[in-house]
Amino acid sequence: MIQMQHFLMMSAVIFVLGIYTVVTRKNVLGILLGTELVLNAAALNIVIFGFYGNQTIESSIYALFVIVLAAAEAAVALAVGLTLYQNFKTIDTTETRELKG
Repeated sequence: MIQMQHFLMMSAVIFVLGIYTVVTRKNVLGILLGTELVLNAAALNIVIFGFYGNQTIESSIYALFVIVLAAAEAAVALAVGLTLYQNFKTIDTTETRELKG
């Protein structure tokens, strides 16, 4: 039988991979994917604790809220990435030194 610890370990692995991706990637899309992994790990934790705490409805609502937040974050990050590409003709974050409006 799958225990709570198995799910928590999987969530921790996803979280660590997300943090690693954010720290090591140089382009905007890689950083965006890393933040999505971190948010998905948080949503998985919310669902796990709700399932094993017999509060499935509340945890599902919280997880849905996290997913909606992740979608909004992705939209804003893609808009920033497109603006970055329009201004500097690259999505590499190390080559952009100044922000101009």
